[in-house]
Amino acid sequence: MKKKLLLPLLLAGGLCSTPAFAETYVSGSVGLGMMGKSDASSAAGTQKDAIEYKAGVPFGVALGYKANEYRAEVAVGYQSNSVDKSWNGTTMATATDTDVTTLSVMANGYRDFAIKDSGVSPYVMAGVGMASIKAKDATTTMIDKSVFAWQLGTGVGLKASDKVVVDLGLRYFKPSNVKDGGTEITCSSMNVLAGVRYSF
Repeated sequence: MKKKLLLPLLLAGGLCSTPAFAETYVSGSVGLGMMGKSDASSAAGTQKDAIEYKAGVPFGVALGYKANEYRAEVAVGYQSNSVDKSWNGTTMATATDTDVTTLSVMANGYRDFAIKDSGVSPYVMAGVGMASIKAKDATTTMIDKSVFAWQLGTGVGLKASDKVVVDLGLRYFKPSNVKDGGTEITCSSMNVLAGVRYSF
């Protein structure tokens, strides 16, 4: 009787067991956000590079779970960029007090490649989610839309202690085109980020 019970108990234990290395973590990051030039399309046609942006500051926080070499997280990010120049119908004109902000909620997946006995772990990542994009000047909100977004990235984690990893990364962030009235505007950003992950 004991032998008959032993196998099911062992199988149940195996199914419920955690990976050899598993932990929960929180992270925070900040960096340099370089928005790509936006094309503007309407019934009249498409104007390439219709909007140019100044560099901005993206930052974010995340809650994640790491199992061996894989990580999954939910991340919230915020980025603000001022418009540098925009197409006025005849030429590129300097913009005044116009800002574009992006608030994103993303589900991200990572694959770490630990270098043995070094404390260094290069990684690749991908994510999908939603981005709320607003464009406004001192008095008027011109765009306020939520769209699908995806991102791809790479970077390296540097182990500072048993609980702390310093993260240096590069992300390409791509929201879907934003439609405002009869105009459709492209959006994208290349971000350089530095952050810290704390495991518990």
